Amino acid sequence: MKRLTLAVVVLPLLAAAAFTWQQYRQFTREPLTIPQEGMVVVVESGDTVNAVLARLEVNGVTHRDWRWRVLNRLHRVTIKTGEYQLQPGTTAPGLLDLLASGQVVSYRFTIIEGWTVKQLLEALAADPVLRPTLTGITGLEAIPGLAKQNPEGWFLPETYSFVRGDSDLSVLQRAYSAMQKSLAEVWETRDIGLPYETPYELLTMASIIERETSLEAERADIAGVFVRRLAQNWRLEADPTIIYGMGEDYQGDIRRRDIRQDTPYNTYTRRGLPPTPIALPGKASLQAAAHPAAGEAMFFVADGQGGHSFSRTLDEHNKAVQQLIKQGKASAKGNGQ
Repeated sequence: MKRLTLAVVVLPLLAAAAFTWQQYRQFTREPLTIPQEGMVVVVESGDTVNAVLARLEVNGVTHRDWRWRVLNRLHRVTIKTGEYQLQPGTTAPGLLDLLASGQVVSYRFTIIEGWTVKQLLEALAADPVLRPTLTGITGLEAIPGLAKQNPEGWFLPETYSFVRGDSDLSVLQRAYSAMQKSLAEVWETRDIGLPYETPYELLTMASIIERETSLEAERADIAGVFVRRLAQNWRLEADPTIIYGMGEDYQGDIRRRDIRQDTPYNTYTRRGLPPTPIALPGKASLQAAAHPAAGEAMFFVADGQGGHSFSRTLDEHNKAVQQLIKQGKASAKGNGQ
């Protein structure tokens, strides 16, 4: 009789325990209710697992009940702050593992070759994720090594990854370090006999090359023209330097009076390199400045096809200019102008 009584008490308990365990096991295996496009969850400083789950519950991702309490006891983790991307199919244990992994959402900021520092700062200010800390050019003084220099040219155009919470200044510090490294490398491997006394002069030349052409195939040729002009004490006569010197006065066209107007950057009125870079040069332009193409060309002009025509003599150059003018007139007529 006692055995029968014991069985009557124990068996239902065992059945209930088995049922409860089965519910828990099913809970750990079933995906959470995450939208098909995925969603982002943010773990803030000081957040507990329960605090994160409370926010997810509001969004219908899960329901906090006894199963979560059991899981948190059996699967203890230390969650890390940051922004995490949840994908469909994520389970409850998978969520905890993700929050403990530190594999936060990564964003990208791209510095475009040929940008000026002003354009770079404007792009940083417009980024919706980066934490703003800069106050224009003056904010760059916080970058070690840059405080006493003109910042133009000193940030390497590349794509930089960052996470939410990173500042605009942190991206600039990385870009500055990357440019320092790249410039040091090309300076050490530069051709012999180039008319640069310092790496900074090479950086300045690279910035002019960057603004003269977007075609990688002709960067070394343009560098060759400028190097030969420097070697023969010619003026560089680079239009981008005029534009940079005009600043806000540039409205899309270079007029005759602009060519004659002397500024520290006008290489039509002054010999040698301008006092600072005029843009942010990429690695290809740095390489071109360090390894200019050999040859005799001393002039180049746009060919109307996106590239340039190179000439050895002024007479050849003038003919190329006339050809470009004819092409422009023909194009205008074809467009009904």
